[in-house]
Amino acid sequence: MSISTKACVIGSGPAGYVAAIRLAQLGVPVTLVEREASLGGTCLNVGCIPSKAWISAAKLWDELKHAEEIGISIPEKKIDLAKTKAWKDAIVQRLTTGIATLLRNHKVQVLSGTARFSGPRSIEISGAQGVTTLTADHFVIATGSRSMDIPPFPVDEKLVLSSTGALDLTAAPASLAVIGGGVIGLEIGMYLQKFGTKLTVIELMDQILPGQDPDCVKVLARKLKKTGATVHTKTRALGFTQVAAGLEVAFETDGSQKRATVEKILVAVGRRPNSAALGLDAAAVATDARGFITVDAQRRTSNPAIFAIGDVAGGALLAHKGSKEGLLVADVIAGRSAIWDVRAMPAAIFTDPEMASVGLTEAEAAKAGRAVKTGSFPFAASGRALAARETEGLVKLVSDAQTDLLLGAHIIGPHASELIAEATLAIEAGLTAEDLALTVHSHPTLSETVMEAAEDLHHLAIHIYNPAKH
Repeated sequence: MSISTKACVIGSGPAGYVAAIRLAQLGVPVTLVEREASLGGTCLNVGCIPSKAWISAAKLWDELKHAEEIGISIPEKKIDLAKTKAWKDAIVQRLTTGIATLLRNHKVQVLSGTARFSGPRSIEISGAQGVTTLTADHFVIATGSRSMDIPPFPVDEKLVLSSTGALDLTAAPASLAVIGGGVIGLEIGMYLQKFGTKLTVIELMDQILPGQDPDCVKVLARKLKKTGATVHTKTRALGFTQVAAGLEVAFETDGSQKRATVEKILVAVGRRPNSAALGLDAAAVATDARGFITVDAQRRTSNPAIFAIGDVAGGALLAHKGSKEGLLVADVIAGRSAIWDVRAMPAAIFTDPEMASVGLTEAEAAKAGRAVKTGSFPFAASGRALAARETEGLVKLVSDAQTDLLLGAHIIGPHASELIAEATLAIEAGLTAEDLALTVHSHPTLSETVMEAAEDLHHLAIHIYNPAKH
């Protein structure tokens, strides 16, 4: 069978389905091709959404265990992780069904199967119904990424897990070694820790969460130590052997080899693009050495008729970055004048406490030749944080010392993923730290910590000691 359309989107994750819906809204006939049974991509099915459901359940369980500290007695506390998993699965099902409904209501044609380019403007879709040839004026590649494998730790999703397997457990392992102290490894490791898992983290770099603000990372490192986790930095994981007691993991740190015995291993060392099986050579689409598709400021590839968005196009591997690119590409295909002009791209890490950042770190700003000024405010000085018993962490702002322009914000503490939005808007709009300081924030709220951090940049914070500097 052969069909033709104006635009074809390959992949239904946060980049792909957003692009398809926006194309339909702009009057462009569009077909969406998805190889998996469920729409929504990695993020919705085996990534962002299920992990946040698990994290929410773990947080509630942890709060119940400490409820007596504030006079609430719960005599019998039980948890059924199989039932928790079913709840998580129901959330995913509801959202995937919602996306299918949105696509149907917007008249987006959805085809099931695996797409492979057969020419510069054609693909072959292999599915249950056989092979369909589709031609289009424009293609949008949004095939995402997958967990990266490392030879010493072959993933079988039984003993050695990827993030996909770790998010589908029905019981918490007694102990877990996480290979890679980045976002995915720490999010999963810390919520399993709340369910009783003994956590060991092995990170190659000199700090967990490489690239994040060191002051924020120190807070998280202290929390990991406080809760009994073992963290090895500047450490190389070498491999494992199966022994009577479980899995014996070998690693090298400080020039010597050590071993740790655990029940399961989670491999979380990064992600690689889903580009190899697309037949990109037939479409004259270029990739870099790591397989990411190279794109310009309109997300156009080396073939002017083909665009690439989301993880497969590299850059920050963030769902909201892919969605923003989807909106941009839809505008370009519809004939609108559009270009990538994002000044502030936030990122959130759902550890305990949460972390979030946007813009430049202090070190990055200094390296860029800026005269740097920082201000911070601890959640321990926030009445709302005290009332919520979530006082760990701080808000740290980075500004240009000469112009007061806000350059970056880094938050670790309660609801950091929500608080970062104010700083994101400020950087995107080109506001100064004084603009944040002069903005009235309702009381008592966590958002006041952002205002106080901005005041601290000028040595004028009220609720921490600020020596007068005129």
